[in-house]
Amino acid sequence: MMPFGCGRRSSDSTTLMPPVGWSSARRTGFPAWFVDRYADWLIMQLTSLALSHRQEVIVDHLVDSLHPRGIYLRTERGVGEAEGLVLRDGPIWGETPEGAVEIVENELTFQIDLRTGQKTGFYLDQRDNRRAVRALASGRRALDVCCYTGGFSLNLARGGATEIIAVDVSATATSLLETNAQRNGIGNVTVETADAFACMDRLGAAGERFGIVVLDPPRFARSRRSLEQAMGGYQRLNEAALRLLERDGILVTCSCSGQVTREDFAGVLNLAAEHSHRSIQILEQRGQAPDHPISASCPETNYLKCLICRVV
Repeated sequence: MMPFGCGRRSSDSTTLMPPVGWSSARRTGFPAWFVDRYADWLIMQLTSLALSHRQEVIVDHLVDSLHPRGIYLRTERGVGEAEGLVLRDGPIWGETPEGAVEIVENELTFQIDLRTGQKTGFYLDQRDNRRAVRALASGRRALDVCCYTGGFSLNLARGGATEIIAVDVSATATSLLETNAQRNGIGNVTVETADAFACMDRLGAAGERFGIVVLDPPRFARSRRSLEQAMGGYQRLNEAALRLLERDGILVTCSCSGQVTREDFAGVLNLAAEHSHRSIQILEQRGQAPDHPISASCPETNYLKCLICRVV
């Protein structure tokens, strides 16, 4: 059961235990088994009943292969009920970090809450997309919607954005974003703990405009049954962003819902453009970082859509 697709954390591609302070995501070759590595800790998710019955074997394999200080199990909302799993978040081997773990991504330092943060603590699959957005930020006022702990916000700041407003409904996430901004010496990020839709409506009513808007919402569609509702949510979110964008502004819009295809997501933009009387030009169609490989036999692993667009 040897996994493949291990993301490296140093320039030496043979290094298995790279320096503390870098992070990498790890795909195992099993679509229902995820392992993310933060410094010396592994955060694991099991999303199938079959693999959960083999947890002990999996943990032994990870310990023998990667020699971590500790392994922590995180669960995903709704999966337990769908798969008949009885799993709980918590340490399953070795030490547990007492506080936040610090990593470096794209020359920025982030503190990660491995125990209570969303997903496994950080969205490592967006790493390359954050760097791409950084290159477009210079001289633009930016809005980062569903900002979480600042992955896009801090890259926008490093890229030369004049001001960033970062919005997330989670007070825990926005508090950590403020900590991350201070840790990196970034002072031009204004953090708001608010519902994304309500905040965008308020900004629009106040006549606020931005040169770049980033939308990175949580997964809207967890099953085919929720797909129609999810598509409506994506459309509403993108229409709100279009109302806030200046002419020739940049829209960065993401979906991490595996049930939503790239064609579906492009269709959302088409409807949003029609309803907003704006023209959208898709400049780049991006996905997850290469250490989250896509299986040719499992289309759902092509889950992350990140479209970088020009809006006129």
